[in-house]
Amino acid sequence: MDNRPLHLALITETFPPEVNGVAMTVGRMAHGLAARGHRVALVRPRQHHHEASGRDELLVSGLRVPRYPDLKFGLPATGQLLRRWRTDRPDLVVAVTEGPLGWSALRAARKLGIPAISEFHTNFHSYSAHYGMAWLERPVRGYLRRFHNRNLATLVPSEDVRKRLAEQGFCNLEVVARGVDTQLFDPSRRSADLRSQWGAGEQTQVVAYVGRMAAEKNLPLVLAAFRQMQAIRPDSKLLWVGDGPERAALQANHPEQCFAGMQRGVALADHYASADVFLFGSTTETYGNVTLEAMASGLGVISYDYAAARTHVRHHENGLLARFDDDADFVDQARYAASYPSVMRALGQAARQTTLPLGWEAIVHRFEDVARAALARVGAPN
Repeated sequence: MDNRPLHLALITETFPPEVNGVAMTVGRMAHGLAARGHRVALVRPRQHHHEASGRDELLVSGLRVPRYPDLKFGLPATGQLLRRWRTDRPDLVVAVTEGPLGWSALRAARKLGIPAISEFHTNFHSYSAHYGMAWLERPVRGYLRRFHNRNLATLVPSEDVRKRLAEQGFCNLEVVARGVDTQLFDPSRRSADLRSQWGAGEQTQVVAYVGRMAAEKNLPLVLAAFRQMQAIRPDSKLLWVGDGPERAALQANHPEQCFAGMQRGVALADHYASADVFLFGSTTETYGNVTLEAMASGLGVISYDYAAARTHVRHHENGLLARFDDDADFVDQARYAASYPSVMRALGQAARQTTLPLGWEAIVHRFEDVARAALARVGAPN
């Protein structure tokens, strides 16, 4: 297999400093690929806060994403991409996101005969029911299937996702997992001062939710589970880390709870490590990077048995798993966690050990292997 450095064009709607799982993953991958000698050229919409970055990138026009005011989705840019790639041809186009910009990138790549792969990061078709539009699920799934099946390969984050998509008619699926920064997310960052700001002493059970505060994240289940935990340990605190369209209503209805807002970097890691239990009731994740971050931070994790949790959590060995989409079982696991804090501490310690081998270097290497294998099927880079 040809081992020359590759020129990769990554088309993405989001990239750091935006705070979401896709941005984090793409940022880590771009950095890791560049460190291995590859040229990584970004194509993305100009966001509201964008300043000149010095990166190899093409910024295109975009429109605001509904309910995500800090993000834009890219508009079609076939003409711009054709002009750019005719004079600066990439070896491989990587469509990270599936919006109009991604579709136009695949169209331009096909016109120029440039090989392309894609990535599956978000279960958009599963979001529909959470916004009162369940009728959209089937057409959205059909669009995603057409988008991905036209490429040499589609990268998915776990075997669990690969099986589900294969059953829905998606083809050429390759598993490229996710990593976690265990130097950043570390139990040693636990802060008594931060806990005191939340009104928590050393023995107080602090239950954390970290992520976007939106309908598709199943936040009522987090509240229901916490209420059962609080019935067992009345001094328990619920910590919300993140932002989103549901935050204002939650904060107005539950002023006694802790709302930390969006946190980044070291501050985010401090918040994780200063909690005790991580509640994650979402049923719409493609992976769920926050699960690995919580595990690396030494928290006792409670999640449904799918996505990242199915890959890395072993029930009663390094966390607690509930049957998928079974609210009663999820609440039962939360009740158990409140009843046995010493067990949860032990599970958190085991979770930390589970994440230690899960650095990003191996993930980047796997991406490289998949990219080279795809290129090998159509011939070496020009």
